[in-house]
Amino acid sequence: MERDAGACVTPGMLTDLYQLTMAHAYRDAGVADTEACFHLYFRGNPFDGGYSVACGLAQAVEYLEHLSFTAADTAYLGTLTGNDGAPLFPQGFLTWLEGFRFDADVLAVPEGTVVFPGEPLLRVTGPIATCQIVETALLNIINFQTLVATKAARVCRAAEGDPVLEFGLRRAQGPDGGLSAGRAAYVGGCVGTSNVLTGQRYGVPVGGTHAHSLVMLFDTELEAFLAYAEAMPNNAVLLVDTYDTLEGVRNAVRAGERLREMGHDLAGIRIDSGDLAWFSIHAREMLDEAGFTATRIYASNELDEHTIESLKEQGAAIDVWGVGTKLVTAYDQPALGGVYKLSAVRESGGVWQPRVKVSEQAAKVTTPGLLRVRRYSDDEGMFIGDMIYDELVPPADECVMVDPADATRRTSYCGAHSAEELLVPVFEGGARVYGIPPLMESRQRALAQLSRLDPSHLRLLNPHVYKVGMELGLYERKTALILASRGFGTDEGGR
Repeated sequence: MERDAGACVTPGMLTDLYQLTMAHAYRDAGVADTEACFHLYFRGNPFDGGYSVACGLAQAVEYLEHLSFTAADTAYLGTLTGNDGAPLFPQGFLTWLEGFRFDADVLAVPEGTVVFPGEPLLRVTGPIATCQIVETALLNIINFQTLVATKAARVCRAAEGDPVLEFGLRRAQGPDGGLSAGRAAYVGGCVGTSNVLTGQRYGVPVGGTHAHSLVMLFDTELEAFLAYAEAMPNNAVLLVDTYDTLEGVRNAVRAGERLREMGHDLAGIRIDSGDLAWFSIHAREMLDEAGFTATRIYASNELDEHTIESLKEQGAAIDVWGVGTKLVTAYDQPALGGVYKLSAVRESGGVWQPRVKVSEQAAKVTTPGLLRVRRYSDDEGMFIGDMIYDELVPPADECVMVDPADATRRTSYCGAHSAEELLVPVFEGGARVYGIPPLMESRQRALAQLSRLDPSHLRLLNPHVYKVGMELGLYERKTALILASRGFGTDEGGR
């Protein structure tokens, strides 16, 4: 269960300056209340993988609920000047900011949902100024936590059901990076974290061992182990590689014998260097021969999903994996690359007008409309494909969806398969209508969702591409808008 949520509220000033300059421009032009629809999505799965795990919604909800600008905030903004030395913002805009509250609608996929490129993770609909102001913070929250949750899911899959602990706070990108990463790693499948603040704030189980410094303080390794065992008899996991790993295992066995005299047992040993496969196999033999068959072997040292997969293939006798730097920093891909794009506008009482951004890069061309995502499953409950459609123009009965990368590839799942809507209401007119589930529930959702993907989509290398298509009518409207923007066909409201 998450605790003390209000202690980490994202301030309104955590934004890019241009969000505020655009909001001022909207007000100055008299269009600030024009309704707009924005979608937050990403263009490619991270880590060359086959899926992503949505995360960060709970923090996004907290941000939107508490979003405001204080007198101190506007006082600072009042000191900003333009190229001519005059104030950047007029007093009327600063006064408006002090009374600003989030007043839009939000649809979102629940945390722990498996998602794919091009699918909206959030849809924000409301006054254009409101939708614009929240862009940066929403991207900051959702991008990072989705990235880390996805990395954690990959690491945990490589571990094949063994417990994985997040050990990365010391190498994280600042205090908040460590806190958010610990939370997201838990959603992605880790069983716990070394970060005590993450444990306190979000209810994530905490765990850990000790450092080499404890061993080095004492005259002998055995003396250090005995001292730690005396102090922590119910949580004794001993780090055995300070001097000589196998001798360290022997000393751990001696400390374990002392623990048994005290009515406890040796919980585990940790290996943090060297040939982890070789040392773990021999350590397992030594522990078993000494009667410590229940003592678990922990491993750490720059682990990631690829290293763990390799160690598994080598037969490593490792029971618990401590993954730090490469998890919390998403080491081989530092950013998700999520974007937040305008897709439709309307005047008060009017009809929605689609908007499309055209680019020389096909991946950067946006999709117009008020989008939703429908996921189809087969008779065994396995996910088989997702369809993006515009709720303003419901799909035809045949539900044909087009592969955006190849318009000649088309699929229809309607009639023969069950379907669910991925986006659920979160805010209506600025009021929250969504109950944030306990963090454990989001973690369980992620595990359940991953179990419903074909193993081919879960491969670390060259995963099979999951089918995500655009509803035929939406695809045709998007194509017409693109052509019109380039001087061909009829302009249906695109720009």
